[in-house]
Amino acid sequence: MSDTPQRILIVDDDPGLRALLSDYLAQEGFDVASAEDGHAMDAWLALHETDLIILDLMLPGEDGLTLTRRLRTKIDLPIIMLSARGDDVDRIVGLEVGADDYLSKPFNPRELLARIRAVMRRNRPSERAERTPDHEVIQFGPYRLDPDQYELRRNDQPVGLTSGEFELLRVLAEHPDRVLDRDRLLDLLKGYERSPFDRSIDVQIARLRAKIEPETKHPRYIRTIWGKGYMFTPMGDA
Repeated sequence: MSDTPQRILIVDDDPGLRALLSDYLAQEGFDVASAEDGHAMDAWLALHETDLIILDLMLPGEDGLTLTRRLRTKIDLPIIMLSARGDDVDRIVGLEVGADDYLSKPFNPRELLARIRAVMRRNRPSERAERTPDHEVIQFGPYRLDPDQYELRRNDQPVGLTSGEFELLRVLAEHPDRVLDRDRLLDLLKGYERSPFDRSIDVQIARLRAKIEPETKHPRYIRTIWGKGYMFTPMGDA
């Protein structure tokens, strides 16, 4: 494994919080940079590579939701969203637009650290390879899911997935025609921290359906089994 520290960019308009988190995460071995808004974030990303972004929801100018949507059209970076508002609606919307995790302020820095490590584990190439020792390519409909290359293709064209979406699809595809409830999915998704807020699975399912289903209201591949969980049907049964 490389000894190069993993790099985190903190985007928050509160200078006190930026300084606190920068110092804390630097002590934990990360290479940390910070930006006060979307403009500063764009300028920094244009010149540097990063491994994860911590992004405040309530920013001046472009807010965190808008920035997340825009980032998802350009790069596939893990994003943890922060917000002083703890409403479930904000959490769900944050996950729907592409955030990998969501944390309400105020929070214990140790909880943020645990979430950072969990998200980074899910995105680490060595972890991906460890989870798929046989590297079997999975075909369903016009799709080709390659765990070894960490990619999904439709008719040989790449389909952009976040790390969380890819891992969830991989787990579902490796258990075809079986009902998996939320607890079982969380058990299979190594690297995910358990949380009372388990709607994240439902949100990830909705995001996956939007990318792979011909009709999201009538999913063929990822079916809801009401009261039980989800079932992946590679034959595309209605």
